Amino acid sequence: MSDTLAPNVRRGAKHGKRGRRASAPKPERVASLWTDAWYDLRRRPLFIGSAALITVLIVMAVFPWLFTSVNPFDAATCQLGEARQGMSGVHWFGTDNLGCDVYARTVYGARNSIVVGVTTTVITALVGGLLGLVAGFKGGALDTVFSRVTEIFFAIPSILGALLILAVFRTGNVWTVMLALAVLTWPMTFRIMRASVLTVKNQDYVTAARALGASAPRLMFRHILPNAIASVIVVSMINLGSFIAAEAGLSFLGVGLRSPDISWGLMIADARERFLEAPGPLLFPAIFLSLTVLAFIMLGDAVRDALDPKLR
Repeated sequence: MSDTLAPNVRRGAKHGKRGRRASAPKPERVASLWTDAWYDLRRRPLFIGSAALITVLIVMAVFPWLFTSVNPFDAATCQLGEARQGMSGVHWFGTDNLGCDVYARTVYGARNSIVVGVTTTVITALVGGLLGLVAGFKGGALDTVFSRVTEIFFAIPSILGALLILAVFRTGNVWTVMLALAVLTWPMTFRIMRASVLTVKNQDYVTAARALGASAPRLMFRHILPNAIASVIVVSMINLGSFIAAEAGLSFLGVGLRSPDISWGLMIADARERFLEAPGPLLFPAIFLSLTVLAFIMLGDAVRDALDPKLR
């Protein structure tokens, strides 16, 4: 009898208390700065809301016809006989001084505004981040030269410098606006990256990698850059909203984008003189502009809080 029960006892021990196979232990989550930050971001309503709004705006900029297909008017259709009409079932946001549909122009205006903000952010992050990485890692005379150059750019007011550059070019388009903003704002990214590199390069893991014979490029791009770039990402996200607002301001002043281009700043400039008579052409682009800038600033704040262990 004992021989008969022994296999059952062993089988029960193998499969658990009720004869079921014990479940395998779940793999533990690998702890790192980025995985912890992503785990924290997914639980933040501020991040979810701002990311959802930015996703909608990006889709609007890339595929504007998805939002205007239900509207019989497009951004290029203008009828002077219908100028300065109020909101209606035909013109949802009303019409501007030339009889153009404000809703369609607001949707299509998102493209230039967001393209200027995103491209300028990428340029400043690449240029300022790379120069800051090299200057902070190398130090010495190279660091001194780069630091003095950035101080010269910091002495130039951004808006005044952009006005001067755009007035010299006299070709208000997306590329000139991006270059004018990027030339004057990359030193901020340089300073932030340089400060982060100076902190990271003295850490023990960098010293150990250097002692093991790691080359300078490997030290910079393999060990230092991944741990120093967090602050640059946060500032770049916040700056993206600032660049969109700067483009709108330059277009409003008449030196940024110009017709036939469409941007929220241009729409606000064209509608400012008839605001009391027809508020829609100014009000709706201003609302979209404010929401876009606010969304990127909130996203940057959420990412900053997630990447800073002291704020968790």
